Amino acid sequence: MSKLQQHYEDQVVPRLQEKFGFANIHQIPKIEKIVLNMGLGEAIQNIKILDSAVEELMTIAGQRPVVTRAKKSIAAFKLRAGMPIGCMVTLRRKRMYDFLDKLVNVALPRVRDFRGVSPKAFDGAGNYSIGIREHIIFPEIDYDKIDNIKGMNISIVTTAKNDDQGRELLALLGMPFRK
Repeated sequence: MSKLQQHYEDQVVPRLQEKFGFANIHQIPKIEKIVLNMGLGEAIQNIKILDSAVEELMTIAGQRPVVTRAKKSIAAFKLRAGMPIGCMVTLRRKRMYDFLDKLVNVALPRVRDFRGVSPKAFDGAGNYSIGIREHIIFPEIDYDKIDNIKGMNISIVTTAKNDDQGRELLALLGMPFRK
């Protein structure tokens, strides 16, 4: 069992149950999955960018990503339906907790001028999304071997019913929210 998962079961669950007054243990919010997404518009001209992004996302997540393809053709961007334009990976269970632990304790503190993540990036149903401009904040990425810096989106999907429950869950798990 992951260190963060053990922390969730031992300390976070009782505190959430006490704060929100849940009668049933199944009402307590938990993290369902974490989705990592890299959108690569430059992959239209150079397909090797997509190959390097897949390799880098695989080293970050510890799981092979899926190549995402365009749904519609857009002439202004020289894009046809079915062209590969990004990659994504969905993490669950142990890998999800390991990634969240690494994100909170290692990667986010490495961001330049980091003052915390926005507490307003919730979607109304307790799910949280973060945009990262530089994927080199993760320790697995060797700075000398990358050809260009890529951004990524991280979506944390929870079973919380509203944003307050989701915010409290992530705060108790160590997410550094801005004051």
